[in-house]
Amino acid sequence: MANPLRAEVLRLYKNLLYLGREYPKGGDYFRDRLRAAFTKNKSVDDPEKIKEMIARGEYVTRELEALYYLRKYRAMKQRYYNDE
Repeated sequence: MANPLRAEVLRLYKNLLYLGREYPKGGDYFRDRLRAAFTKNKSVDDPEKIKEMIARGEYVTRELEALYYLRKYRAMKQRYYNDE
């Protein structure tokens, strides 16, 4: 793997690992799945394919952030608004 892409992949892995701590099914579940996904694609050498995978990982990052934001919004809404 090329050096600049390696840094991007490591940054993505760390970011996803951090976000996965509050995953609804548990941090251990998320960490195991994340490790398996990164290990499965460990042997990919094509820079274009690696960039596609990085883009997909960044998409997953945005989706997780949206999931957490919505969960927080729902909790706040339940506390302050009655559905009567």
